Amino acid sequence: MAEVSRLWRGVIEEYRAWLPVSPTMPVVTLGEGGTPLVASAWLSEATGCEVWVKVEGDNPTGSFKDRGMTMAVSRAADAGVKVVICASTGNTSASAAAYAVRAGLVPVVLVPEGRIAQGKLAQAIVHRARLVQVKGNFDDCLKLARGLCEQYSAVLVNSANPDGYRLAGQKTAAFEIVDVLGDAPDIHVLPVGNAGNITAYWAGYQEYAKAGRAQRRPRMWGFQAAGAAPIVSGAPVEHPETVATAIRVGNPARWGDAVAARDESGGRIDAVPDEAILAAQAGLAARDGVFVEPASAVGVAGLLRVAEAGELDRGQTVVITVTGHGLKDVATPLEVAGDVGAIVVPPEPDAAARALDLD
Repeated sequence: MAEVSRLWRGVIEEYRAWLPVSPTMPVVTLGEGGTPLVASAWLSEATGCEVWVKVEGDNPTGSFKDRGMTMAVSRAADAGVKVVICASTGNTSASAAAYAVRAGLVPVVLVPEGRIAQGKLAQAIVHRARLVQVKGNFDDCLKLARGLCEQYSAVLVNSANPDGYRLAGQKTAAFEIVDVLGDAPDIHVLPVGNAGNITAYWAGYQEYAKAGRAQRRPRMWGFQAAGAAPIVSGAPVEHPETVATAIRVGNPARWGDAVAARDESGGRIDAVPDEAILAAQAGLAARDGVFVEPASAVGVAGLLRVAEAGELDRGQTVVITVTGHGLKDVATPLEVAGDVGAIVVPPEPDAAARALDLD
């Protein structure tokens, strides 16, 4: 009989010793974490480095947000609150809704009116979230969410929440990478929107290094979309615009932390245009079989542009986090693809073979 592997228990139980949890805190989990680290032959060849892709779209609700949400909602349940609130461009709302209903709490999600991908909107709806569309952008939603939680009996579950539980959960992805590779990579690349993830990864890598679990710390390379790049420009963007909706943020809540992660690690934060993002999304799907939403491809686009500029030394180990599944936003790639020219044939093998040029 084949040996059965141990069931993955979710990030709290897998990394309990590294997280701010008590023995009595209820654990609200959907089995998040333990996501694949996929070797990319395409990106390795293009850059001359050993490139790995951390596929966070394989989390339960399809994005990295679940890592932090298990912590935030577990904490809220432990505190005895009944309502959790988040501001979202989509992924946070899907995650918050799923974890809240699992805990028996009421999820309230604030999203920019008409500015959320349909796949993410559907998730919030089917999980029975109380959905509020705000006349404004993500930054307006976050301001409103904070105000509601300060004045009423509700807990904020954005990564900007003051207790830091969301970021504590998100840092576990860095632990997983070191556990698989045996050490931290030379460079870690990821998208930057509200900047919680780059902050969390850097914290995770530092903790493992201090404990002797990693021999080095990576340089943190963050990339923003050119139309929503406040950290790169050095000023908030009042009306951010990009096809990468998940990082369409004009004034990141973790701006200072992201800059600190960049500077302390000797890294960089740059911007890439939408056309490069869409090309990276298409390349990752067609060459590595990994389908991500546009925002998730920002790191891939950034790495390729740095390599093309001759600013990436060959022979390094690079990990890229792709943050959300491509099914979150199917409208964008379908619009880009246009008429795919599907072949129509009668149900006959010979006719199909002729149409396909099969020998």
